[in-house]
Amino acid sequence: MVGLEHYLGVAAALFVIGVFGIFLNRKNVIVILMSIELMLLSVNINLVAFSAYLGDIKGQIFTLFVLTVAAAEAAIGLAILVCFFRNRGTIAVEDVASLKG
Repeated sequence: MVGLEHYLGVAAALFVIGVFGIFLNRKNVIVILMSIELMLLSVNINLVAFSAYLGDIKGQIFTLFVLTVAAAEAAIGLAILVCFFRNRGTIAVEDVASLKG
């Protein structure tokens, strides 16, 4: 039987992969966005696992809100990247830092 510990282990592994994706690959903005999405997914797994374990639906409802925010973040982030790529021809993180005023 799959218990709470298994879900927490999978969520912890996803979160660690997301953190390593952000810190080890600082050159590609798309990989950084995917790593943030992995971290949000691991939080959602924790929320659903604890919600099912405790018999309370509040965690599952909050997960829907987190998924909505994650989808909006991905859409807006990719739209900004497309506009930046059209103007500069690259999406390297070093070039994004040159936009500071």
